Amino acid sequence: MNEVTGEGRRPGDSYLPAALGVCWRYLHNLYTRPAQFIPSLLFPLFFLAAFAGGLSVVADSPGFDYYDYTAFQFCFVLIQASALAGVFAGFSIAADFELGMGRRMMLATPNRSAIVVGYAVGAASRLGLTWVVVTGVALLAGMSVGGGPVDLAGMYSLALLGNVAALLFSAGIALRFRSLQAGPLMQMPIFILLFLAPVYVPQALLTGWIEPAASVNPVTAILNAARSLLAGEPTGILAAYAVAFGLIALLALWAMSGLRRAEVAG
Repeated sequence: MNEVTGEGRRPGDSYLPAALGVCWRYLHNLYTRPAQFIPSLLFPLFFLAAFAGGLSVVADSPGFDYYDYTAFQFCFVLIQASALAGVFAGFSIAADFELGMGRRMMLATPNRSAIVVGYAVGAASRLGLTWVVVTGVALLAGMSVGGGPVDLAGMYSLALLGNVAALLFSAGIALRFRSLQAGPLMQMPIFILLFLAPVYVPQALLTGWIEPAASVNPVTAILNAARSLLAGEPTGILAAYAVAFGLIALLALWAMSGLRRAEVAG
């Protein structure tokens, strides 16, 4: 085999090392730069304190039937933090291409989809610490847990799928623009979808224009299922997973088409 050109090497031989290399580089840069990681960790804690603490009186509203308001808000913050971790990984993709590192990775990677996979694995890997901190703070704040281990595993897996979907969406934007100036285009649609879900009260209590918006919002199905799992009364689980995997399939096409544009642009 020619070591320079790679002749004779099977395409799959370098795929996993390339993806893991991108993942390692992303995580190394993240954890060695506190200015990047700490704000993304404090952000969900701010929302947890503001919503679960400042709005706890909402639990006394007629028709509010969820067992614990801190737990109610924890599920939203968990999914929000997971999705934003995917968005922040998109920022890293844009920064790498803006600084020229993205082009170098593409030149060194025969199958360029490994680059997106590497960032996706990195975005998912960073969730461990985020989940531990957010869950720990919620428990210290008095959150009670109604679900068992299987229920909780299902809840966290839904949050993970939300992370993957957000990463693929932001990757599609980042690979098209290849600049951090596209940051708002990655972040704002995710924020809008999150806050058009039943954030403060159960879906049944929504009124006005937000009620039909929430009913067609894919985040609503995922959020409602996560809350039912935390309560130990699972409902709408299959629909939530169908929505999550459907989003991932569509956004994977979006991210890959962005990668093709980046390849054409060189």
